[in-house]
Amino acid sequence: MSTGRPFFVALLLTMISPILLPAEDGWIDLFDGETLTGWHTNSETIGATDTGGRWAVEEGTITGEQEPPGSGVGGVLLSDRTFGDFEVEVDALPGWGICSGFFVRCKEKGQAYQIMVDYHDDGNVGHIHGEHCGSFNNRPFLIDGKYDADRKLIGYTTKPSGLVVPEAYSISGDDWIKTWKLDDWNRIKVRIVGSPPTITSWINGVKISEFNGETYDGPNYDQAEVLKLLGSSGSIAFQVHGGSGWPVGAKCRWKRVRVKPL
Repeated sequence: MSTGRPFFVALLLTMISPILLPAEDGWIDLFDGETLTGWHTNSETIGATDTGGRWAVEEGTITGEQEPPGSGVGGVLLSDRTFGDFEVEVDALPGWGICSGFFVRCKEKGQAYQIMVDYHDDGNVGHIHGEHCGSFNNRPFLIDGKYDADRKLIGYTTKPSGLVVPEAYSISGDDWIKTWKLDDWNRIKVRIVGSPPTITSWINGVKISEFNGETYDGPNYDQAEVLKLLGSSGSIAFQVHGGSGWPVGAKCRWKRVRVKPL
């Protein structure tokens, strides 16, 4: 009996990983929950030492830490597939004290637009940073931890970053504290469109930041140079930051990674 499609087409479809096939609503799953199929570590050393980091799948989540732990050696995990204009969603559970990031239009040497996951004192989660392309950022506030008598994290405070940036949307520090869930998964959504891009970020459905690459004129931003380095497309990536600040044994955790090309 005919199946309604040529045999070789049916065979080809069975050979294609399902994480590359879009659902009816246009979303593509980039993580299968079991393996790192479709992902790779940076093929070029980032800075002087960051050769890749340690990445694994543990209990259905992608985990990242320094390799070996506490060595100061980090890196990025990049999607094999590259994207231009898109929306992407990921669930994040970072360990307190880590310096991570969620990268879009990422290159093999770690240059990218970063949605910060600097989950530590004097950090920030959700605003935009130019990773290895000028170190510009649009964060109006920093986060600090609140601790109990045993130095266990029990909450957050925020304070002005001191950065003067062009007028654009940003959540307030007080509202960020209400939005971010302590010791739980948080859903990050990013939309990047255009070149120079407009990048909008959300956490748990609440808008966090909007960065306009056409109009931004803050410190360290060279529009032409950034476009030359990053172009109009690149990988989606996760970061383990190198250096001595990463706590031994701490990990960043990610799951439910999906993208919708626009």
